[in-house]
Amino acid sequence: MTKETILITGANGQIGLVLTEALRQKHGRDAVIATDINGVVTEERGPFEILDVLDANRMAELVQKYEVTQIYHLAAILSARGEQNPKWAWEVNIGSLFNVLETAKNFGLRVFYPSTIAVFGANTPKDLTPQETVTEPTTVYGISKAAGENWCQYYFEKYGVDVRSVRYPGIIGYQSLPGGGTTDYAVEIFHRAVHGENYTCFLAPETSLPMLYMDDAIRGTLDLMSAPLESLTVHTSYNLAGVSFSPLELVVAIQTHLPDFKVDYAPDFRQNIAESWPRSIDDSVARRDWVWHPHYDLKAMTADMIQQLQKKLAAV
Repeated sequence: MTKETILITGANGQIGLVLTEALRQKHGRDAVIATDINGVVTEERGPFEILDVLDANRMAELVQKYEVTQIYHLAAILSARGEQNPKWAWEVNIGSLFNVLETAKNFGLRVFYPSTIAVFGANTPKDLTPQETVTEPTTVYGISKAAGENWCQYYFEKYGVDVRSVRYPGIIGYQSLPGGGTTDYAVEIFHRAVHGENYTCFLAPETSLPMLYMDDAIRGTLDLMSAPLESLTVHTSYNLAGVSFSPLELVVAIQTHLPDFKVDYAPDFRQNIAESWPRSIDDSVARRDWVWHPHYDLKAMTADMIQQLQKKLAAV
């Protein structure tokens, strides 16, 4: 088996923290180089380097230093933060992707690029959104990711760069805090509930969105990256689905464990973003090509989130 050495950008983010640990369990502590623009992971957890993803020379330097074979490019400005500074979000999201793709082309690397359901828009079918459909995003985050998907396919077809991607729905996990996305309520709400606090939701109660439990997201990512290239038919980004629910449905699920938990609703600018996104996703192509399937439904996810957060609270 070929030894893999992996560099992760945005390793201090919501997914990055969890994915870094999962990759170290799979490949070994020293085989995974975590990078971010600031913050140092403790040395006993594995190698960490400061990396501004807009610095192509620094990226190439780290690839050579560690003899990297794969890059997981997680660094990005997400939907809610991106709307507050669109030009900055575009420059970071697209500029960093070009640096990763050029580095991969020059050094023969495999790349993981996370896309998002934010690539869809108001004219996209809302229910069981198909793999091939209209993409007319309404946020700079979605615009940058839709463009990024096409650049990934371009580098695959023109230069043979092995780029693999999934369109993540909202990611829910206990391991890390959210990073500025429109689906963040579905993480924040658990923290408030476990701490015995009420919650004010920034989406309307009936706003149904596709979600994915962190454990499923990590497993799906690793499965895609280990799949034979010849089995993959999508070189933009694969639809990925877990479970769809509304804030109200999530509240009911939480109240089966914490019956005194209360929520009110004060929709803000994120409501318009959410309404432009699908309610559910058809991920049958991923299921066919690399045998993807989620393990967690709403009931199982809710029970595990509450249990894990209560353990954390008890340990403080």
